[in-house]
Amino acid sequence: MSKTSYIAPGATLGVLGGGQLGRMFVHAAQRAGYFTAVLDADADSPAGTVSHHHVKTGYRDEAGLAELARMSAAVTTEFENVPADALRTLAATRPVAPSGDAVATCQDRAVEKAHIVRCGVPCAPHAVIETEAQLAAVTDDLLPGILKTSRLGYDGKGQVRVNTRAELATAWADLKRVPCVLEKRLPLAYEVSVIVARGASGDVVHFPLQQNLHRDGILAVTTVPAPDVTPAVQQQAVAAAEKIASTLGYVGVLCVEFFVLADGSLVANEMAPRPHNSGHYTMDACDRSQFDLQVHTLTNTPLVAPRLHSSAVMLNLLGDLWFPGGAATAVEPAWDRVLALPGTHLHLYGKTEARAGRKMGHLNVTAATAADARDVALRAAAVLGLPAW
Repeated sequence: MSKTSYIAPGATLGVLGGGQLGRMFVHAAQRAGYFTAVLDADADSPAGTVSHHHVKTGYRDEAGLAELARMSAAVTTEFENVPADALRTLAATRPVAPSGDAVATCQDRAVEKAHIVRCGVPCAPHAVIETEAQLAAVTDDLLPGILKTSRLGYDGKGQVRVNTRAELATAWADLKRVPCVLEKRLPLAYEVSVIVARGASGDVVHFPLQQNLHRDGILAVTTVPAPDVTPAVQQQAVAAAEKIASTLGYVGVLCVEFFVLADGSLVANEMAPRPHNSGHYTMDACDRSQFDLQVHTLTNTPLVAPRLHSSAVMLNLLGDLWFPGGAATAVEPAWDRVLALPGTHLHLYGKTEARAGRKMGHLNVTAATAADARDVALRAAAVLGLPAW
């Protein structure tokens, strides 16, 4: 996206993708006075059902893309696996943020890691495996490791832990020998992420570092302020994320995930060219949310650093909650009991069917102190049958 003029409220903003991130972008845009248009083939998509306009076609449909461009003053995406070519097509006639090239970098782990390395940001030792020769050339010091598909992997999908060369060969075969990246397993202390927003002018702002707990490869709990983060780690992570964004020429909201190792050092894991699950707490704990900043970067609104006004804990709500004890039929969780707790903010995504592992919503808990936010979040987790942490 080249430098653009300010797009005032009253214009229509387009978004490729109809999932929950698109839904929350639509809500933020509408609060700011914009009309919205969503392109997604699913007639019941969470974003499409709340948008002013819903183009019900696939991402590669030329007529659908043309219709979205006709209606929209600018276009963004809510999903990193939207075809980059679709964004490039839209960019021929409309401002698009983030760009197709930036999204393409984030769609391929090998390309993504190469970009991170070029930025001088540490990441886990790794090797690209696309051929039998590259498999044979893997050095022993990368084992034990995690084999990850280069494309279409998220929330723990497309990842296999391997301890030996034999397990590595078997895992690659099981993954149909698609291009992969083998990463060395490192001694992790905890995981963090940082969300930055960068405008077309190059201005950049960021949220506080988020500390994240994953279960089965899916984010479960985010805590802000990050309880274990030192000022040095905070500074290093923000500087790294801003450099990654600037060298991409990135415009939009970008999340970079990091591992903090047992020795206190920081390594980049991966990045997402969109608002991120770990930033959902910003909807209730900050004066501007990550979705507000997505609107601002798309419309060339001046960026003002967001302020954290409350301590927060975010609980990810998966479809498993609707099937307590492995129940065969869905049972609505006891939201009334959860919302009876102080500082609780429930966000459900409008999905019509609960399924195990499916992201159905999130619960933000805000409080004046980190201890109070954690206490209430633990009480809410107990009500919902979620494990403590």
